[in-house]
Amino acid sequence: MTTPFPFVAGTVLTAAKLNAITTLPINDQTASYVALVGDVGKRIVMNVASANTVTINNSVFATGDTIFIANKGAGATTVTAGAGVTINTAGSLVIAQHGGGTLVATSASVFTFFSALGATYGTATGGTSSSITVSGVNYTLLTFTSSGTLTVTKSGLFDVAMFAGGGAGGSVRGAGGGGGGYISQTIYLDANAAVEVGAGGAGAVTQYTSLGGYSAVGSLSAIGGGSGGNNSGNVAPIGYRGGTGGGSLAGSNGATSLVSLQGFAGGNGGTNTGNQPAGGGGGAGGVGGNGVSNTTGGAGGAGVEVNTFISGSSLLKGGGGGGGTSGGTAGAGTNGGSAGTTNDTVPTAAAANTAGGGGGAGFSASATAGGNGGSGIVYIRFKV
Repeated sequence: MTTPFPFVAGTVLTAAKLNAITTLPINDQTASYVALVGDVGKRIVMNVASANTVTINNSVFATGDTIFIANKGAGATTVTAGAGVTINTAGSLVIAQHGGGTLVATSASVFTFFSALGATYGTATGGTSSSITVSGVNYTLLTFTSSGTLTVTKSGLFDVAMFAGGGAGGSVRGAGGGGGGYISQTIYLDANAAVEVGAGGAGAVTQYTSLGGYSAVGSLSAIGGGSGGNNSGNVAPIGYRGGTGGGSLAGSNGATSLVSLQGFAGGNGGTNTGNQPAGGGGGAGGVGGNGVSNTTGGAGGAGVEVNTFISGSSLLKGGGGGGGTSGGTAGAGTNGGSAGTTNDTVPTAAAANTAGGGGGAGFSASATAGGNGGSGIVYIRFKV
């Protein structure tokens, strides 16, 4: 039956009407909506495919009035204060699909919004702060390009996406370095946390070049990229890490990542025993390419797309290219791993905060260092 609430003077309260009090009427909306006094005691249900609002205006509701607001549409619903109105909450005024909360008037112009879903996210400061919107949901994004401290101002959940430092490329027909390991996870923090941004591996003319440094937020860490193999002295690929180094010797295999969820294996060395084109380093999103034909080093492995996390950017962190008479190309992506170069030219280093692997040195017997790996980067966001 139709719910009789709210009652009017002279209403005869039958047993059926009294039992129906617990059934809240539904006010179904398909576009942004301004709440009315008739919504008191009812359920406003938003069913909108894009971002939308429920606006609460001044002097419409009285102390104690209660409205339940739910969202069943794909677009996020934001409970919005009109002119002269304050809406307090311990969580977020943004309601994701299938979420909801209760709005209670503590005066005609001050409200409290109770939302279990919104209350799960914390707040913090640190790094470089910016405001972003992803799929209709508003976030504060904190970007760390160097190590620092995440200062937690309210306990709760935080979304983390981070890259470790990329490994250095190998010298003397060296393989490409591996891209830094990548991890994306939601964590709970109730205290300040140290943020570590991994350094890129340093290229060297010796047989052993540097691994990438790890990145971390508290106890959550991403593994640095492995360094590229070196033909001099028959050194195998070094570092069973995130994205791993490629193979340098003729027919040698690239290293396999033991942390398979954070990176991929390096490519294998070519089959030509004279030129020995090296394999490309593995990336955070794909394996390194094998040395091809007789001369060309393998391409670096692909990176990982993070624009759905940080909004509006296409950052891909790839592996370094393998050395050869013709250098292998960098891993796919903006500021990805650097390319291995030809002959005696110095391989290109990966740029800072790209987590790219360094390029392997070209085909030469001279002492040419592998390219440096790029340092990592850490992104932390929370709903607002």
